[in-house]
Amino acid sequence: MTEIPLLEVESLTRRYGRRIGCQDVAFTLWPGEVLGIVGESGSGKTTLLNCLSGQLPPSEGRVSYLTRDRGAVDIWEISEAQRRLLLRTDWGLVHQTPSEGLRMGVSAGANVGERLMAVGARNYGEIRTEALHWLDALEVDRGRVDEFPDAFSGGMRQRLQIARNLVTRPRLVFMDEPTGGLDVSVQARLLDLIRRLVSELSLSCVIVTHDLGVVRLLAHRLLVMRQGEVVEAGLTDQVLDDPQHPYTQMLVSSILPV
Repeated sequence: MTEIPLLEVESLTRRYGRRIGCQDVAFTLWPGEVLGIVGESGSGKTTLLNCLSGQLPPSEGRVSYLTRDRGAVDIWEISEAQRRLLLRTDWGLVHQTPSEGLRMGVSAGANVGERLMAVGARNYGEIRTEALHWLDALEVDRGRVDEFPDAFSGGMRQRLQIARNLVTRPRLVFMDEPTGGLDVSVQARLLDLIRRLVSELSLSCVIVTHDLGVVRLLAHRLLVMRQGEVVEAGLTDQVLDDPQHPYTQMLVSSILPV
């Protein structure tokens, strides 16, 4: 690992009036590392993800990202246009609901290719070839490249959304409940695919989920959130196998076999 983290978060807080979305969150994410963020609904994990990914400005704190060419920058001190560029190039954002991350009115191939066009690609043949490559990589039938997303199943839409994100070869991908709402068998296949791609592409990921099985399979380290605060953090297996905080113990005992 490099000595410089890819993402460094310090004292991150987001308030909604008097209500706390997340409070005093701090962690580092290293290149090639997967961080899981877990907690029940309302724990603050999605608020935190939105602050990290440039969707929601924090009330306090700092989110420092190691760019390719300018060193570490606070993403909330750069311009909105620069944040949008990060989301089209260096970052990916996978939504829980695939339709939020796809353009439902254009074909599967266009969904993937549009991200390349957004960063300057103009050769149609090359764009289509690259789109087909990523459909193959996500195990989406390339014969369906010209079909619209509403013709796909939920699991296939999620694969298509991931392909759309990976086509620009980002270094950091944010995932919000990537297997939420999918059947168990579909979840298992998608998780195996995500784990393989993360390894092959040396991706760094921040994954928000309520499913401890997802982080057990994918995440190197884990943050456990309750009422906006991180109550426990550490290596995933260590946290899940020997939870120290009563809330983490409750989560593990209620969801995982003992």
